[in-house]
Amino acid sequence: MAAQASSAGIQTLLEAEKEASKIVQKARMYRVERLKEARKEAEKDIAALKQQKVLEYTKFEKEYAGHSESSTVKVDQETEAKLEQTKTDFAKGRDEVVAMLMRAVTTVKPTLHVNARPAGVAAARE
Repeated sequence: MAAQASSAGIQTLLEAEKEASKIVQKARMYRVERLKEARKEAEKDIAALKQQKVLEYTKFEKEYAGHSESSTVKVDQETEAKLEQTKTDFAKGRDEVVAMLMRAVTTVKPTLHVNARPAGVAAARE
């Protein structure tokens, strides 16, 4: 009789273990399904956000597209004006700068080099 009671107890434990295994399996399946649903929902959210950002970008692009062309023209005009001013300044000062360079090149000031020694000092050392 003890063997039957022991066998019945073991049988009850095995059935409880099978039941627990089924519950764990159902929980795993539920978790997997929830993850799949969450992934699908996230993909939908990402697609909606992406579409919204694309629309915002195209709106921004349309709004500011004309400004770049007008800015380019304005910068070109300013560059031409500055270039003309530089040419005018060059023409005004050219003769004076050439004269200064000619004076600097043709005026000779004989001086000894800083490392040159007087003749008497070199002879005394030898």
